[in-house]
Amino acid sequence: MKLDHQLIETFRQIVDDHYRLRGRRLPWRETTDPYHILVSEIMLQQTQVQRVWDKFTEFVGRFPDVPTLSSASMHDVLETWQGLGYNRRARSLKESAELIMERHQGKVPDEEASLVGLPGVGTATARAVQAFAFNKPVVFIETNIRTVYLHHFFEGRERVPDRELEPFVEQTLDRENPRRWYNALMDYGVFLKHDQGNPSRASYHYTRQSPFEGSTRQVRGAVLRRLLNSDPVPYRRLAKELPFENSRVEEALRGLEADGLITRRGSRVSIDRERPVDGKATTPRSEEKDQ
Repeated sequence: MKLDHQLIETFRQIVDDHYRLRGRRLPWRETTDPYHILVSEIMLQQTQVQRVWDKFTEFVGRFPDVPTLSSASMHDVLETWQGLGYNRRARSLKESAELIMERHQGKVPDEEASLVGLPGVGTATARAVQAFAFNKPVVFIETNIRTVYLHHFFEGRERVPDRELEPFVEQTLDRENPRRWYNALMDYGVFLKHDQGNPSRASYHYTRQSPFEGSTRQVRGAVLRRLLNSDPVPYRRLAKELPFENSRVEEALRGLEADGLITRRGSRVSIDRERPVDGKATTPRSEEKDQ
């Protein structure tokens, strides 16, 4: 569907008016540093803005640039990440820094193909980095942007896939300042979710996050917190100290080891405290795209 000029202008005016009145000031919006933007986008995958706010500032304070993060120990990275959950993202972010040092001379790339080659970076995250760090007029959809277009152009529809939204996003995109435009869209989407009962439920991609209590995520988090506060721990002691069945602790340990977050040597379990030599990457692990 091709939108007429007047409809596009009216839509843009609604979004811009809301942004002028209610636009959010967020720490990652105060910078265009590509590394800082990459950190924020990885953190914002499946984590609410309020939880990311303080952690973002703490994280870039401790690891202010790509070389610093690439040469940090996994222990230090996970220690700083605590509170955000989905700890595989911390591993992905560190491995991304290592690969940026190896392949891109320490500079976050601005091309989509190079960005999606980084662990934990899918198309949406790559395009977010392009828009917010490099002000590129790419077509970018995330949950709040999706909400806006479903509300304005797909009222009454259900299970709408993103491929149907993309032509609308492209036609209404402010190509002169996509960074500001996408910030405005996201803030308007947050407002609509509270005001209109979350129109994003009409999306084909809408899912509810599973409960945390009793989940494998809860067990994994408890294991990591225990290991961050000690030297290598014998498995039996670890299993005894945690309030979960042994089988669930063992399941969590297997997953954490597969994700490269812990090391098991004999009967002892630990998080790697060693720093990589010259910030060079470890063996790449399976990527977790746009959690």
